[in-house]
Order: sequence, then structure tokens, then C-alpha cells
Amino acid sequence: MELTLTRTIKHKACTTGCLAIDGNYFCDTLEPVWRDIAPGHPGRKIAGETAIPEGRYPVVVTFSPKFARWLPLLLHVPRFEGIRIHAGNDRNDTAGCILVGQARDAEGHEPALIDSRLWLHRLMKALKARPEGEGVWITIHAPLRDC
Repeated sequence: MELTLTRTIKHKACTTGCLAIDGNYFCDTLEPVWRDIAPGHPGRKIAGETAIPEGRYPVVVTFSPKFARWLPLLLHVPRFEGIRIHAGNDRNDTAGCILVGQARDAEGHEPALIDSRLWLHRLMKALKARPEGEGVWITIHAPLRDC
């Protein structure tokens, strides 16, 4: 199974995007802001406040003691550990992770998500429905524009 997160806008305080499963749009995403230093440079990291670098990462579903539930976990992310895909509504809920949901109309407001628990449930259902033994990967693409 191939997940693709295409970051759409890099806002001052967060990054919005779209998540696709096997090439089909699935839902919207919200992450912390990516902190570029210079083109081609891996950027700087502030714990819990920085989006992960673009790239392709294996994903496993493991039990999260923090959330007390089974959640997707990204592996082998340079300089990051414990990056999960989980429910949340705004940048205060990310702590460096990827939030899933439906984008709220952000007219005049900081970007946020709604129905996040519903979209997480749908993602977990899709992950469970894949053929037994099939791996899961996520590819993360850079933002299209700054805001």
C-alpha cells in the first residue's frame, strides 16, 4: 500500500496537505511547519514543532502508549522518532506528527481539521483491509507554496 502526502501550503505555524492511498485522494493533513535553512539543506529541527523531511518511509501499525491505541508509525525518519499518523484538530495537536481529517474553512483563521477521529478510523480500516503481509509506505512531497 502506498500513501502519498502532498504538502500544499507552508503556513507560518503549520503545513497543510493532502493524503492519497494508492494514488487516490483520501483526506487532508496538518503538520507542524517545515523549517528550511536553504534549498537542498535538511532544515533545522525544533522538537515537537517541526515537520519531518520529505522522503519515502516505511509505515507499521503499532500500539501507542501515549494514545492507548493502535496507530501508524513512520520508521527511519532522519533525526525524528515516534512520528505517528493520528487524530487532531490544529497545530497544537501535532507534536511533530501527521494529523488527518477534513480541512476547516480557514478564511481568516489558522488552518485546522475537522472530523479527525472519523478520518483516522477510515485510515485504520483501509490499512486493515490490505492483503496480509503487504507493506505500507508513505512518500512525503515538499510544499507547493508558502503562505
